[in-house]
Amino acid sequence: MLTWPRRSPLYGVTTQTARRDIMALEQGGKVRRLHGGATISAPVDPTVLRQRRVENAAAKERIGSLTAELVPDGAAVFIDTGTTCEAVARALVKRRDLRVVTYSLRVATTLSESTNFAIAVPGGFVRQVDGGVFREETSEYIRRFKFDVAIISVSGVDHDGDIGDDDHAEVAAVSAAMGQSARTIMAVDSSKFGRRALVRLGSLHDIHTLVTDTLPEERMLARLRDSGVEICV
Repeated sequence: MLTWPRRSPLYGVTTQTARRDIMALEQGGKVRRLHGGATISAPVDPTVLRQRRVENAAAKERIGSLTAELVPDGAAVFIDTGTTCEAVARALVKRRDLRVVTYSLRVATTLSESTNFAIAVPGGFVRQVDGGVFREETSEYIRRFKFDVAIISVSGVDHDGDIGDDDHAEVAAVSAAMGQSARTIMAVDSSKFGRRALVRLGSLHDIHTLVTDTLPEERMLARLRDSGVEICV
């Protein structure tokens, strides 16, 4: 991440000029603003996202249903972005009186069209391929809330016991939600096991419950058990 103090002397410009330049780059989709600076935007290929929606579709619907069963009526819930969390949202319409915070327009739309839940979404720029909403203050916005449950999905769960994603801004938003939640449920299909993501979100010790479609191989299973993670298949 490039911070304002670093950019100003590096390029011989004032902090105000650095901010204006970063704002222009953000509007062009080149970078994403974060608190105190900016990071390179990692656009999601629309073709890749369409492929994700097809891959393991039945497994993700099953994961969505299992996850929804763990959420009590009336709970305050954070929901991550991504195709698995969209499946969770579709299953959550059977719940009652939920209070939901999400930075996914797809999740918010699914819930708003089928329920009377209280739904909060941060303002910002919309990533068109998956409906994610981001801006510099997204993490600060999420920290205003307290959650009974945070439902997250990640790009990888590696053999070191770390979980992560490939987008710095997503990690910042999800990390903020996990810090405000009494319980974190990680909903991922089995293809994520053994994969090392670019940006570290945390470790399996930060996860209370894993919901997945198939038990991982023994090495990963041992890591999950050692971390005290409840496994729901």
